[in-house]
Amino acid sequence: MTMSPALLSQQDGPILKLTLNRPEQRNALTAALIEDLKDAIEKMGSDQSVQVGIIAATGSAYCAGHDLGELSAHTQDEDRGKAFFQGLFQACSALMLAITQCPKPIIAEVQGIATAAGCQLVATCDLAVAAKSAHFATPGVHIGLFCSTPMVALTRAVGRKKSMEMLVTGDAISAEDAQRCGLINTAVESDKLTETVHELANKITSKSPLTLAIGKRAFHEQINLSLPDAYDSTSDVMACNMLTEDAVEGIDAFLSKRPPVWRGA
Repeated sequence: MTMSPALLSQQDGPILKLTLNRPEQRNALTAALIEDLKDAIEKMGSDQSVQVGIIAATGSAYCAGHDLGELSAHTQDEDRGKAFFQGLFQACSALMLAITQCPKPIIAEVQGIATAAGCQLVATCDLAVAAKSAHFATPGVHIGLFCSTPMVALTRAVGRKKSMEMLVTGDAISAEDAQRCGLINTAVESDKLTETVHELANKITSKSPLTLAIGKRAFHEQINLSLPDAYDSTSDVMACNMLTEDAVEGIDAFLSKRPPVWRGA
């Protein structure tokens, strides 16, 4: 395990677990932690020994969003404050894009609350498993700060009406509601959370890393296209995918009734 004050990193075979480690601050995201997490995600993307990533957290909360103490410290000087805030929110957006653009599937392992940018982090991850006791919210309206950047990920994971309800009321939803509306994949008992996440990660590691990278990229490219354009795009992707070594191997293994041996990276 490698350790920094705010981020832990531990690799177990092909699974890399990144753990937010500011439990006393409910794992709120500082500018430094955002950069550390972004750097770790980018390194994971190019590390061929890693096939799946997990973003977890220590303590009773998953992530309470941006560190309000850090935000408050930059409100006194309008010019310097605006430059800091623009840089901070652009850096946070770059982190979310890094998760989306990483060729490896990334799973959020959620305990406790995930609010504001923490909810955004969950919505951005490819998959999310939460403890049944977890809650999710975009509560910026309570303090006069609309959750505009979290809204980007939230509206792409959850239907418009539910997203708007969360954004304009700031009310928290339960893990059960989060599963129902598509924010998370499943909710489990707290003592089964880590086990369930690792079972999911291990299932993914049995698949071709090349195929997963092709599929994740295509997923995000097609999702905002028109229906005809999405089919045009994914038809090209499947044609190219069909000619890869792993597709040839996978089909041959299926027909031969044997386990595939993946070759692509």
